[in-house]
Amino acid sequence: MIIKILVLTSLLIELMVNTTFADPSVKSRFFHSGDGVIHLSSRKNSNVFQGIYREMNGQYNTDAYQKISAVFDAPYRSSSQSSSQVLSLRLIEFIDYLEDQLGKGSLITITSGYRAPEYNTKLRKGGGLAAKASLHQYGMAADFIMDEVPSKRVWEYVRSIGFGGTGYYHGETVHVDVGPSRFWDEKTSGVGTGLSDENKLIGLVTDYDIYAPGDVMTLSFIRMTAFPIKVRSQFQLIPKENPEIRNEALPFKPDSKGFSEDGCGEFHNIGDMDSFRWRIPSTIKQGRYRIRAGFCGDRWEQMPKDVSTPEFEIR
Repeated sequence: MIIKILVLTSLLIELMVNTTFADPSVKSRFFHSGDGVIHLSSRKNSNVFQGIYREMNGQYNTDAYQKISAVFDAPYRSSSQSSSQVLSLRLIEFIDYLEDQLGKGSLITITSGYRAPEYNTKLRKGGGLAAKASLHQYGMAADFIMDEVPSKRVWEYVRSIGFGGTGYYHGETVHVDVGPSRFWDEKTSGVGTGLSDENKLIGLVTDYDIYAPGDVMTLSFIRMTAFPIKVRSQFQLIPKENPEIRNEALPFKPDSKGFSEDGCGEFHNIGDMDSFRWRIPSTIKQGRYRIRAGFCGDRWEQMPKDVSTPEFEIR
């Protein structure tokens, strides 16, 4: 009897060690998030990740993130190297969200993840369907296959929820990104039409969707196609219309080495514009907000005078 108990205890311990657990009640810092468990493989480099990437306390596992970055072909930066990461956590969460909704437990095979700007330009000049302002260059997009879920189904689902971009070219893969809500196929992609010339589609994004007072936020510009770009050093926090908070913009200056004393900064590449950091005031009230940034000096002809982030929430 004692031997049987010991054997059963041993089997139970082994089962606990080799089982992947994730608490579905834990909410991430994104509006569209999965359960924190994902199975990914790369067709390009054969890297694989299977397991938990978000801990039960809501924190992201550094080792898991590094391995997932390798699957997406994205460079990994340690915290000592940079204040921002190349691969968007929002993208990982959104792909996990789609997997949970459409094919729980499915293997997701990445066919195209991160693209260095030079590589994206090479693809475009070679006649590939690579947009000039492609979000693959920002670690915010991926082309993939979800096992046993037709790519057209993924495309239709992303269209239906009104979040992110999705492209379907009537093949085995689907494109998904965490940029503005839009959709296209091979006939309506706009590639080669000058759609994004002269920074016409330039945007601004936050690193998370949900913050607490006192958190540090990292802001990044995206979809740039022409440099240099001159940015005003004074940004504005814009509250959503809410009777409980005063609807007044809060000016602030984010940390950036590129700003000069004249209240303007000149930036020359994507890497220059991905790490504007700002500590949210500890006294700020809960609610929905956006951040607006403006441009100074001589702008490119089709470039807007300012841009705003999507809404985020302070809780």
